[in-house]
Parts: sequence; C-alpha cells; structure tokens
Amino acid sequence: MPPRRRKRYRYRLRRLTPVGVAVVIAGLVGAWIGSHQTATPIASAAPKARVPLVHAPPAPHAHHVKPVAPERLLVGGKLLAHRFEPKLAGAAAILVDAKTGRVLWGKHAHERRHVASTTKIMTALLALRKLRPHDIVTVDRTVPRVPLVREGLRAGERVEAWKLFYSLLLYSGNDDALALAIAAGGDKWTFIRSMNAEARKLGLRDTHFASPSGVVDVDNYSSAWDLAALTRVAMRNVRFREIVQTRIKHVKWSAPTYAKIYVNNNRLLSTYRGANGIKTGYTHKAGPCLVASATRGGVSLVAVVLDSSNMYADAKRLLDFGFASLQ
Repeated sequence: MPPRRRKRYRYRLRRLTPVGVAVVIAGLVGAWIGSHQTATPIASAAPKARVPLVHAPPAPHAHHVKPVAPERLLVGGKLLAHRFEPKLAGAAAILVDAKTGRVLWGKHAHERRHVASTTKIMTALLALRKLRPHDIVTVDRTVPRVPLVREGLRAGERVEAWKLFYSLLLYSGNDDALALAIAAGGDKWTFIRSMNAEARKLGLRDTHFASPSGVVDVDNYSSAWDLAALTRVAMRNVRFREIVQTRIKHVKWSAPTYAKIYVNNNRLLSTYRGANGIKTGYTHKAGPCLVASATRGGVSLVAVVLDSSNMYADAKRLLDFGFASLQ
C-alpha cells in the first residue's frame, strides 16, 4: 500500500473508533437495563387467553321442565250408593259419566282381566291417527292366517282403509286388525309396542296388549276402569264415533267379491234408546265383554261389563241407573 493511502486509512480508523466504541457501550447498557425490567407485551401482539371449558351449575332461580303428567281420564271418589238386585252377572263392571270422567259405580273395576276384541278400541284409535279414509292398504301375506274371526281378506289385496275400519269395529275381523296394524305401524310388533306405549301415556296401569285384535289371551289384559278411560279418549275422534254408532254398512268391493255388508255386533244399538257404541268381545278365557255408551238428554254414559253371561242386560241396568241418577 502506498504511504499516502496508508496514512489516509489510519486517519479514518482513528475517527471511526470512538463511534464504534460508543455503539458497543450503548448496546451493553441497553441489554443490562432490559434484563432488570419487567417486559410489557404489546396488547395487539399478545396471545388471547384461553377460556377454560367449565360447565357452571344452573342459577338457583332456573326453571326445570317437569314431565307432563298423564291426563286424569277418570275421577274416583265417593260412588253412588246402589245395590243391584239381582246382582250383575259380570265379574267386573264400571259406570262412568263420559263428559266429566266421574266414576258413578264400580265392581272390581281395577281387576286385570282378559278383554278379547275390546282390544280393538286401542287398535282403531292408533290406526285412525295414521291412516286417512282413502289410504290404500295392501294386505300382508300373514293377514289371512290369523285365527278366527276373519272377514276373508286376501294377501296382496289393495283396500281403502275406511272399509277395514268398519269391518274392524262392526264385524270385528281379526284380519282387519292385523292389516291395519301393519299399515299403520310398519309391522305387527312395532304397532303392538305403540299400543302399550299409548296405554302408559294415558295412565292405563292395568293394561297390556299382546296383539292388535285381542284374539290371543296370553299377556293381553285390561280392566273395566282402563277400558272406560280409553273409551273416553277414543270417542273424541269423530271418525271413531261415526263408525261405532253404525248398525249396518254396505261396502263395494273388488271382483270377485263385489260387495260386503258389515252388521254391528253390538245389539244395544237397536235395543237401547240413545245407544251410540262401542265394542263387543269374546274369547273362551275372557268371556263375553261389552263396552257400551249411550246419550240421553245431554247426559252421556260409558258402561263396561267384563266376563258376563248376560252382558247386554248388565249394560242396560247400569245405563238405566246412571240416567236415573243424573237426569
């Protein structure tokens, strides 16, 4: 390096040395101060605090939803004093004011008994909620094989629902009960489960169903009390009321049948003034059963007679007593 350039380089180095020393000293001082102060993060750059997932207990004044109690369909209490002479033939019976649900008279009203085709009151109630009058029901292949009584439905036959309902409640066809159960529930056992679920919902504590028809007695039972309560619910359905008060129904049918005539098994409709329903039943174990209803002078009554050798006479005497007491 030439002497003149070497002198100029030493001159610049002497001028820059104090500046470099000052920068180094400033850095060391800043580092010392920083290590002795609490860091204050910038708000916008600080990470957000994570809220712990804690489920706080409900406030003391919070309202809890209580399960809805079933409607009180029958009202017990003091019964009307009366002794039937001669005694009623039925093993169990009840008389109820249909409008208020007041129990007027009873005999072994809560006793669990086989109830035969009065089971079809529940079958009709549930199927009427699912099927419109002109819905087409295709008869399942299992339907023609049910035990008697049958109206003679054929597998694969397509029938309007309203025709099956008339046969169910007038003629009391067991094949109609199964056809409607499958159409309304998808299959027999699903429908039976819905029957028992509805019984629980209505508070029918002495009731259990094992078939949609009642033809099988095993594990199929109810009581006079429960049947009267169920009847109050069923009679609120306009279609049900219209069917059960019908004495005779003429129905057109497809070939080769062409026509059918359904005659109501309930003889009260033609022998008792004001009678407007509801259902008969019989099996060997259940005996003759009758759920009857009648209206006179603004008073509506329901009478249930189970296992009676003279069910129509029993029902008439119960209804006569009720009308005499309330009118």
